[in-house]
Amino acid sequence: MIQNLLVANRGEIARRVFRTCRDAGIGTVAVFSDADAAAPHTLEADAAVRLPGNAPSETYLRAELLVKAAAGTGADAVHPGYGFLSENAAFARAVLDAGLTWVGPPPEAIETMGSKVESKRLMAAAGVPVLSELDPDSVTEDDLPLLVKASAGGGGRGMRVVRSLGELAEAVEGASAEAGSAFGDPTVFCERYLETGRHIEVQVLADRHGTVWAVGERECSIQRRHQKVVEEAPSPFVDAAMREELFDAARKAAQAIGYVGAGTVEFLAGPDGRFYFLEMNTRLQVEHPVTENVTGLDLVALQLRIAEGERLPAGPPPAVGHAIEVRLYAEDPAAGWQPQSGTLHTFEVPDVDRSFTHGPGLRLDSGFETGSVVGVHYDPMLAKVITWAPTRAEAARRLAKALAATKIHGVVTNRDLLVNILRHDAFLAGETDTAFFDRHGLDTLAAPLATPDTERLSALAAALADAAGNRARATTQSRLPSGWRNVRSAGQRKIFTIGDREYEVVYSLTRDGLRAQGFDAELVDAEPGRVVLDVNGVRRTFDVARHDGVSYVDSALGSVALTAEPRFADPDAALAAGSLVAPMPGTVVRLAVQAGDPVKAGDPLLWLEAMKMEHRIAAPADGVVAELPVTVGQQVEVGTILAVVGEEA
Repeated sequence: MIQNLLVANRGEIARRVFRTCRDAGIGTVAVFSDADAAAPHTLEADAAVRLPGNAPSETYLRAELLVKAAAGTGADAVHPGYGFLSENAAFARAVLDAGLTWVGPPPEAIETMGSKVESKRLMAAAGVPVLSELDPDSVTEDDLPLLVKASAGGGGRGMRVVRSLGELAEAVEGASAEAGSAFGDPTVFCERYLETGRHIEVQVLADRHGTVWAVGERECSIQRRHQKVVEEAPSPFVDAAMREELFDAARKAAQAIGYVGAGTVEFLAGPDGRFYFLEMNTRLQVEHPVTENVTGLDLVALQLRIAEGERLPAGPPPAVGHAIEVRLYAEDPAAGWQPQSGTLHTFEVPDVDRSFTHGPGLRLDSGFETGSVVGVHYDPMLAKVITWAPTRAEAARRLAKALAATKIHGVVTNRDLLVNILRHDAFLAGETDTAFFDRHGLDTLAAPLATPDTERLSALAAALADAAGNRARATTQSRLPSGWRNVRSAGQRKIFTIGDREYEVVYSLTRDGLRAQGFDAELVDAEPGRVVLDVNGVRRTFDVARHDGVSYVDSALGSVALTAEPRFADPDAALAAGSLVAPMPGTVVRLAVQAGDPVKAGDPLLWLEAMKMEHRIAAPADGVVAELPVTVGQQVEVGTILAVVGEEA
């Protein structure tokens, strides 16, 4: 029996495993980097061990430090979570060699499936359909489009779509560099790319006594940069006959490698219903909650029981209803989807219910809480938000409503994209293949939920809340409705911006009530944190919070972040024309040019690594690299000048 479990991971998955351990009466041990010293997963465990440093290579990827932490805290088992060393056979062996229980598959199974190249060959021999591998050095126009993939790892890193032979060399180089950085293995390969495929995966569980379950399928076709965005169970594309074929192929895959524990067999299905093996993830998947919520199973609890040697029943329970999961990321759609970092001042998801049972509640799996800091060293996923309902349409409606009502202050997220997807006619019709964003437009789907009218009303509410706060802090004349003015005819004036949009609010608070230019609104109540307006006979409540010069306004009409413009501009804050600044903290990993080089618009200048991804910094226009003040390996903060592109001589 496992008595004390170390989770060799961080964030959301560590908290998820701890949750089951508490229910089972198992002690918990966390590990944490310096950046995670105050993270929720660190504080929730019974014991926590520091891994000095911040970068994964210094901390969560150090197998010897993790085994030492387990030994030093009396842990008798290790759960790897997902990512980091979860699919590292050498780490699994190190855990077992230390006399600890490994909550995962045999190292040999991990090793076999760790190489996508070798695993596809093995699956073909086992009778599982596969896409043929292509050699990057011998592909032709007839092979296009194709996908360059990292042989090790996953999560969208080390992957590039190639539609012309001219793109191939750069795609292979970029994918190889990213794979080497993320997984320690730069090996890449190519395979045919299905433009309109369905990404369907089967959850498997296998015990040490020969029982293999195919628990159910999930569809994860809506992806951006090969990173899953929406996952659901069951798949709206799979009928009963196809489901049986998928389950049979998944069981064959697990049996072919003597699999034990929880794993996922991933397939790519074409429009004709034919499917092909992609890879097997020898760990728990990020999207496992949707399977739990339609079956009522606790997959982590089953992992622990299998590791303790228990037998599985003859078969899994049937799936009931429908579950949908979305991944909430700290990223800015208006800035090229750049990852965001900073303090999460407010993070409140309404009506959260953490149970695994079939029910109308909302499930939240997150590594962050109000007050947490979103750093630059790890993946920018804030949370997984999951809901269950008797029907798919109802699940989508519930989840969209909850996301729209969520308060997120401090970082920009992809929340509006998620809500728009869940409410889209094509999604509701089950038309969710991998070309969903190409067909419907990523920028269109990411459009803000708040309309210009909502933004204007929110700006008025923010101005009135500011005035209420000023009155509350005033030591004299605090009862005056609109402060003291020596020109009675002039109203209060405040300017807010949202991106490149500007909203000017001019108003007066008189004995007769609110007078606001351009608004047909009556003030019902105004406090520093809440404003109630009567707009054309409809009462609206706006919650207002201020952090770092930004007013966050939440209402049933939508959430808006407004930046108050200063009354006087600082001339020293202006940048030289053509300056390219760091959009996020990160590390310069590659340079493509030198000072003095001519460049064309769109040419790469350098690559910045942040949050486990490489970000290409390109020339904004034709010109000459006038300045390149950074070097490879240099750490930069937000706003650091990376390059200056001047006009051609």
